Amino acid sequence: MPIDLDARYRDAIQYIWTGRQQQREKKSKAGKTDAGSRGDVTAGGHMAALELLVKDLLIKFGIEESDIFTKQKLELPGYFRSTKKWDLLVVSKQQLVMAIEFKSIGGSFGNNLNNRTEEALGNANDVWTAYREGRFGKGPRPMLGYLFLLRDEPKVLQTVSNKEPHFAVDPVFQAASYAKRAEILCRRLVHERLYDAACLLLSTNEKATRITEPANDLTFQRFVASLRGHVVTFLDSQ
Repeated sequence: MPIDLDARYRDAIQYIWTGRQQQREKKSKAGKTDAGSRGDVTAGGHMAALELLVKDLLIKFGIEESDIFTKQKLELPGYFRSTKKWDLLVVSKQQLVMAIEFKSIGGSFGNNLNNRTEEALGNANDVWTAYREGRFGKGPRPMLGYLFLLRDEPKVLQTVSNKEPHFAVDPVFQAASYAKRAEILCRRLVHERLYDAACLLLSTNEKATRITEPANDLTFQRFVASLRGHVVTFLDSQ
């Protein structure tokens, strides 16, 4: 299955913004409105093209299409809660092979970045504890992936102040923009082995979007390479 990775990648990122707009218009026609950019947060489904690209790549790497889930049967058991829905799962022969989150922020960057951070940390801790407790069988450690996209605009790149009424924050957050904070989050999620691979993308909301990958260790190409490496290891173990 030939894949023009660069073209599909750019088309998928472009659809994130056109999909948001289409969903806002659809909700508006149905009489449901969200203030400001909240419609972007509550819309959902706009990451579908990127999820489909990753699915096609996994099939190319050797995963059976029937083992990949992107629209339904996305629940995994947790430890601190009964279940949690992921955005993409690979489950083969009753073994969890891979779980990936696709997240984006299009506005209200401060609050939404905090919320995304809490979600990422909570989800990873929950699933790894469930794995320790044998919820996913006795197979090898699965792979967790985290792909994060920020809307690229001046506010995202400006320095953000910290409130430090009692203790000083980690120096790495001093004079850090929202984009830099997101980069720190993604990198530390991998360093602490909460996720096995992470990707950070910045993209403008334009008819011809401009895509930026601010960190060499968090590019889409490296993310895909990590997925491929895990698939090869899994297939070799079968």
